[in-house]
This record gives sequence, C-alpha cells and structure tokens, in this order.
Amino acid sequence: MENKKDIIIIGAGPIGIACALECKKRGWSYLVLEKGALTNSIFNYPKNMTFFSTSEKLEIDDIPFISNNPKPNRDEALEYYRRVVTSNKLNIKLFETVNNINKDNETFVITTDKGEYKSSYVIISTGFYDIPKLLNVPGEDLPKVTHYYKEAHNYALQNVVVVGASNSSVDAALEIWRKGGHVTMVVRGESIGERVKYWVRPDIVNRIEEGSIKAYFNSEITQINTDNVEIKTPEESVTIPNDFVVALTGYLPDFNLLNNSKITLSGDGKKIPNYNPETMESNIKGLYLAGVICGGKETHKWFIENSRIHAKMIASHIEKEL
Repeated sequence: MENKKDIIIIGAGPIGIACALECKKRGWSYLVLEKGALTNSIFNYPKNMTFFSTSEKLEIDDIPFISNNPKPNRDEALEYYRRVVTSNKLNIKLFETVNNINKDNETFVITTDKGEYKSSYVIISTGFYDIPKLLNVPGEDLPKVTHYYKEAHNYALQNVVVVGASNSSVDAALEIWRKGGHVTMVVRGESIGERVKYWVRPDIVNRIEEGSIKAYFNSEITQINTDNVEIKTPEESVTIPNDFVVALTGYLPDFNLLNNSKITLSGDGKKIPNYNPETMESNIKGLYLAGVICGGKETHKWFIENSRIHAKMIASHIEKEL
C-alpha cells in the first residue's frame, strides 16, 4: 500500500485536472485515479465534435487555451488538457477503476481494481459519460445497436436509425447523412431539442423539412430486429428496414460509487447528491464533489465552464483544515 495522501481525486477529466492543479499549488500530496484514458469522456466524443463553448471558457487555472476556430473541437481539447497535465507534471494514474471509498475514523480507504490507497480527503469528479440511458426494448443488445457515436464512415449506404434530438443525436444524423447513410430520427419529444447548438439546429430542421432525413416525433422504438426497427408513432406503428441503431439518449453518473461511498441522493428521481454548494463537501465529512457529477440525473446543468470554480472552492475549504 502506498503512503497516505492528503487528497485522492477520482476522475481525470478537466475538473479533476483543475483539482490536481490546486493541490499542487498548495504543496499537498495528492493522486488522481482515472478508470480510462486522460480526459476519458472527451476522448470518447465523436471525432469531429465541436464544443458549444469558446476556448477561454474551457480553460482551467487561467492557462490559455488557443484554438484555431471560434469554438474548439475535440482534438484541440484533448491536446490542451494533455499539455496542462504534462507541463505541470501532475500525479495521475490511468486505467485504474475505483470500486469503493470507505471512511475509517478520519482516514479514507480507496479500493481500486489494482490496489488500495489512503487519504485524508477525497474529491469525486467522475462526470457522467460512462453509463448510457438504455431504451429498455427488445433487441437493444443486438450488435447493430450502439449508444456511442464516433464517426460516420461505418454507416455509409446503410439504413440508420438515430434515437434522440440532442446535440449528439443531431450531429450524428447530419454527419451520417452527408456520408451517404439513409437516416431516420426517432424523437420522443415534439421537435428537435432547444439546447441544440444554434448554428446546427437550422441545418437539421431544414434537412428534415426537405425530406433528406426522415424524422418521427412524439415517437419511440418498441422493438429492434435484425433487419428492421419497430416504431410507435402517435398515428400508428411503423416498421422500417434497418442496418444500425445509434441510440444517443444520454448518459448517467456512476451512482453505485456514490452509494458505496454513503453519499445520500435526493429521492425525487433526479438523484442529486447531497453537498454544500458553498464548499462542495458532501454529507460525508472530507468527501467532496466536483463537476457534472453534482447534477445527478440532471446532466445538462453542469459543464466545464460553470464547474471549473469547484476546484478552488474545495481547495479553499480544505486549506482551512489542513
């Protein structure tokens, strides 16, 4: 077992990196544990993804983020955060999954798939991109179904159903159509989402209106078969030929980790974790939350740009006790 750290940070996304920078500036011993690659969520974004935010709103610790475009893309963000980590020589262990966080008197014991660590404080900044919201319909486990989208080439000349009307769904539908895929969107709501990027929304609306992309609104998939998909619409049930289903219906935080850590969640169905909004400390003394994990199921409330401040808030509170 390694020597006890002042702080263990779980999650090496932008906010976890920001927390590590605050620890380093103060001379605290710390370790970041990440179950995937560095900035794993951004790494898993579509290859051509463009952020809604401008580069300065994605900066952490006032380290400049220079982009070639008004709004940076996935590759620029990966390079920026990687350089922040390497230039500051941050202490991070990748591809190591945290299974449990237990508190023994004033010491936290963090158990992973590779070892065990001890610390005086813990910060959870694990995001929400690892657990997809399932459709819960027959056939969802078929190989033709995916809950992640990387690039369009695989879907050229194929009949593709894209589920959802968020930014990721709209981007996927447009890219697949432009690469020669035959796209049908299945949308539970009555229209394309209002939070879709303002420069993209007119594009998808026009493609639907002209018939280039077929869209079923107020509709949902009822069954996925090997060569077709069954859809329930307000008027009737429809069966359409299908080769692939790209179900981009959103993602959820790792509630198991929060529950195992004894962090209480709201009982209103939103599962918002219990924390002090002034200090970011959870109901467990010494255990803090940072970033989008704070929103529970309301994953649209927290982003990099409005949760960067969490790192300084947490560090300021810990500073008074260390």
